[in-house]
Amino acid sequence: MSTPLLSLRGLLKRFGETVALDRLDLDVPSGEFLALLGGSGSGKSTLLRMVAGFEAPDAGQVLFDGRDLAGVPPHARPLNMMFQSYALFPHLTVSGNVAYGLRREGVPRAERDRRVAGALAMVGLEGFDRRLPHRLSGGQRQRVALARALVKRPRLLLLDEPLGALDAGLRERTGFELRALQRETGAAFIMVTHDQGEALALADRVAVLEQGRLVQLGPPRAVYERPATRFVASFLGGANVLEGQPDGAGGLDCPTLGGTLRPAGPLPPATTACALRPERIALRPGASGTNTAAGIIEEVAFRGDDSLLLVRMPGGAVLRVGHAEEDGAPPPRGSTVQLAWEAAAVVPLLG
Repeated sequence: MSTPLLSLRGLLKRFGETVALDRLDLDVPSGEFLALLGGSGSGKSTLLRMVAGFEAPDAGQVLFDGRDLAGVPPHARPLNMMFQSYALFPHLTVSGNVAYGLRREGVPRAERDRRVAGALAMVGLEGFDRRLPHRLSGGQRQRVALARALVKRPRLLLLDEPLGALDAGLRERTGFELRALQRETGAAFIMVTHDQGEALALADRVAVLEQGRLVQLGPPRAVYERPATRFVASFLGGANVLEGQPDGAGGLDCPTLGGTLRPAGPLPPATTACALRPERIALRPGASGTNTAAGIIEEVAFRGDDSLLLVRMPGGAVLRVGHAEEDGAPPPRGSTVQLAWEAAAVVPLLG
């Protein structure tokens, strides 16, 4: 088995009484696009800064191609980091900013100019080389920062909220361009983001952190459709998390639902919660039997391509239910509706 490009082994980091990273292990192969997701204080940015060398672990190792990077300063590490603020030098032109790292390394002028031109072409900024940062839009400054990171041809690029300063339309377009650049360069990307849709759309794998621990790691679709814990289920996509007790017949009795959830397979031993995503619940007038329940609509929120219904169940739970526009206008507030879902939509949670 080949050595991962990056291996994190037992990383521990404390800030006073706060544990930012709690014995975290993670491998990143060459050429992978990995997204780090988690709430504020989950350890995402601390992990990124530790790999970059701006923070030292209290315990554990950061290995690059099997080499321990302990004591190696940031500028000497075989990777680059793109900061959320972009950190452009205001007095340098676009080409000056992009060339900065190459100049520090003593790259000859002709080679430097060639690589800067190539990097600017890669991010679509040909002809912008003489402009100063204050004459650029937010999206253009983001591209300059990306070109500066890529011009050194790193095998690993760390991105801290790289699209955070852009408006929604530009975020989407730039995100896909970022993914295309990652494929073109062959570098591994590790991206910290708060935007779940961004992570799901761009990454090969998603790592979800909670309180400094890696709680789930896998391809975006697998993590979204089969969350492992209550936190992942509710954090990623806002699934309904329903508590209960096994009924002895393969289902989970949920008092707040006023019914029983029955998954497609056997309920794992000691399961006390299941997840049910809003888009997997349908309005089915007259439905009865397994995996059905009636409730009263408390709120209706139009979201463009669908509506979100908040449905109060007999036991007090409020289910988030997605209603597609193609199915017609949703019932109004106060309506009693019959809900139904497939057994495959019921996901047992392990923690």
